[in-house]
Amino acid sequence: MAHNINYNSQTGNYSFFSVKEKAWHGLGQIVEQYPTSAEAIAHAGLDYEVAKSPLYTKASGIVQTPDSIVTENSELAVPDCFATVRTDNNTVLGVVGKDYHIVQNREAFRFFDAIVGGEGILYETAGALGQGERIFITAKLPDYIRVGKGDDVTEKYIFLTTSHDGSGSITAAFTPIRIVCQNTLNASLRSMSNVVRIRHTSGAKQRLDDAHKVMGLANTLTTQLEGIFNEWTKVKVSDSEVKKLIQLALCPNKETLDLIKKGAEQDVSTVFKNTVEDAFAYAMASESQQMETTKGTLFGAYNAVTGYYQNVRKYKDEQAKLQSIVMGGTAQEKAQKAFDLCTAFEKSGAEILSLN
Repeated sequence: MAHNINYNSQTGNYSFFSVKEKAWHGLGQIVEQYPTSAEAIAHAGLDYEVAKSPLYTKASGIVQTPDSIVTENSELAVPDCFATVRTDNNTVLGVVGKDYHIVQNREAFRFFDAIVGGEGILYETAGALGQGERIFITAKLPDYIRVGKGDDVTEKYIFLTTSHDGSGSITAAFTPIRIVCQNTLNASLRSMSNVVRIRHTSGAKQRLDDAHKVMGLANTLTTQLEGIFNEWTKVKVSDSEVKKLIQLALCPNKETLDLIKKGAEQDVSTVFKNTVEDAFAYAMASESQQMETTKGTLFGAYNAVTGYYQNVRKYKDEQAKLQSIVMGGTAQEKAQKAFDLCTAFEKSGAEILSLN
């Protein structure tokens, strides 16, 4: 498998750490105890600074002297453009504008510490991708989302990612993960998103305000999702309805949907057919789908889609999986579609599966 976790040739280590268990890519340092933010930075190889450096371009001109004509090279400053550079190894990470504010890696961790004064936040994974131009952190929050009688438990995380190459804002997202199968249950409710985006130009006070906004979002979503998931465990769904929900959630485009509507399912692509079959097989056979909370329930149907992307789908590398599941990629998009379909099914029943 190709990996894109940053490898530091100076230390001989990958820039990643995980508590107690290896992450899906199997790289990085494993630690036994939850670290402080300062320890997490060191464990993950994120203890480097990034600086802005003016950009220059070469120019050549002809200078005539009394004795000769000389070609002279010079450097011209590129207006309002800067390179972001790792100061530990002089690696150029990207090109940014004059208003771009570097958020150092230690500041990203302070974002979490600011939420509850550093108490109750458990840093579970952190790492750098590429040359160190993007970092990510997952921090576990206190308490859980409890479904059913309490043996189906979802841990609450905040996932934060930021870049040093000017490619995007700082993003913090509430990310629940079902323990029994390490299944990410990302969902945005119609009334609110599970994501807060923070501009690199924001000052320290604004970032502190945003940190508290994320915590408020997590608390609100926890309460609402726990209620929704518990209601879904009471809604019975037949195997054929589960398959139809999967089919609709994973439908890749309007052309495929039109074929399904016409009953011409034999004409859809083989790739789509196989994807649906794999997700349905997970729904029927996975051990985590045989629990009282999931077997033959709407909650189980939702988990069939999210679990497929987390535990069955193959990705080219760990960065692709990270992008797909928690950074707004295909898995997150399909999980949201499944969430919306299940919400509609709870209200209207099987008629939402009728496409005619």
